[in-house]
Amino acid sequence: MNIPGIQPERIKLLNEEKIVSGDYILYWMQASQRTHYNHSLNYSLNLADELKKPLIVYFGLTSEYPEANLRHYNFMLEGLQEVKKTLEEMNIELVVLDQSPDMGAVQLAENASVMVTDRGYLDIQRRWREITAEKIKCRMIQVESDVIVPVETASPKEEYAAATIRRKINQQLEKYLIPLKNPASYIIKSSLDMGFESLPVKDVNKILQKLKIDRTVDEVEMFKGGKSPAYNHLKEFLEYKLDRFADLRNDPSQEYLSNLSPYLHFGQISPLYIALKVSKKDSLGRDAYLEELIIRRELSMNFVYYNPHYHNINCLPNWAKKTLNDHENDPRPYIYTLEELENGETHDPYWNAAQKEMIYTGKMHGYMRMYWGKKILEWVEKPDKAYQIALYLNNKYELDGRDANGYTGVAWCFGKHDRAWKEREVFGKVRYMNDKGLKRKFKIDNYVDRVDGIIELIHEGLI
Repeated sequence: MNIPGIQPERIKLLNEEKIVSGDYILYWMQASQRTHYNHSLNYSLNLADELKKPLIVYFGLTSEYPEANLRHYNFMLEGLQEVKKTLEEMNIELVVLDQSPDMGAVQLAENASVMVTDRGYLDIQRRWREITAEKIKCRMIQVESDVIVPVETASPKEEYAAATIRRKINQQLEKYLIPLKNPASYIIKSSLDMGFESLPVKDVNKILQKLKIDRTVDEVEMFKGGKSPAYNHLKEFLEYKLDRFADLRNDPSQEYLSNLSPYLHFGQISPLYIALKVSKKDSLGRDAYLEELIIRRELSMNFVYYNPHYHNINCLPNWAKKTLNDHENDPRPYIYTLEELENGETHDPYWNAAQKEMIYTGKMHGYMRMYWGKKILEWVEKPDKAYQIALYLNNKYELDGRDANGYTGVAWCFGKHDRAWKEREVFGKVRYMNDKGLKRKFKIDNYVDRVDGIIELIHEGLI
């Protein structure tokens, strides 16, 4: 089936079943939580049009997603509200079930002609799809939509660093950087009156009250979930930040980041759509941003897809593991407990500000995330314990935690995708960062003041 904008490499048959005589086409939306620039949805719409059947979109809302909490669920449900509204305008029912996503998919597939799903790269996401593919009696097709170049097309193996994957991706970019047809242009049979039971997505609070989830981390006010906020951030970035992105992106005292990572994490905005919009700009920051969005981000997908140890210190290259092991008994200048770190109670005002920015806003400045992770390595007794603390805090508070980029970012702080540097205590040959560097490069006290100001506004209810 030839569909404009959907390259064959994005499509993968997950089982050997046939397309059968069912009541509807089923699209299991899990990773790509959007209607705009969604290859999986477009593929499903094309099938529904071809087979003259209605389309059902399903989302599995499990209360037991590892390390997810109220903050993450609230942001995600805000996005699903918009998805439901847009699908209804297209005469498509969104069915949201409170159960393990794979089990809901199996249940709904009983009356489906064919199932289409999107692609996730983490272990749990891959396992859901494998279980479903084995159990259902109709064809299951995966359509990859959350990277520019499909992960296995970009490289058949784990890449050592950005330098090794950059050439491979750049050689193929032209083929994949093409627009996708507007899904609203498809005309299909309505599925709105088919009588499916579903959670009331239009009432986020009602769903949150029902879910048995971790409520120890509050929602954030600075970032609202959904397509509309995502596109507002993109518009602001293109108009006011992109020109200075190349020289100011690493400056925590300035605000020149796109702030799109939470929306990319939940699939609420397409990386392809962002790349096409940025590519059209004759801007000094264009190439620098595309490097981050495509090369660096898709290196992280490559990492979690090919490395089975992406969630622990064993993912590191041999040189990093050896040097950290050689220096694990070196005396630390400071030793902090998990509680002290979590509460931002160290001697370092810059580290504390970064931790508090993450707690209160759900997002830490990218450069400070590197510094933050390096200091955890320096201030915790053993490297493996430091690694798990960094992942724990990142996944707990970041809106884009529990993500390929998050796992890669923590791993980088411990030597992944980097080279050996001058040997020193504690770090060995792993790259070192300190507060003197922050003071030398930036007006870093302005960053602390900005974070303090945000926290004060939050406490006063003004944000």
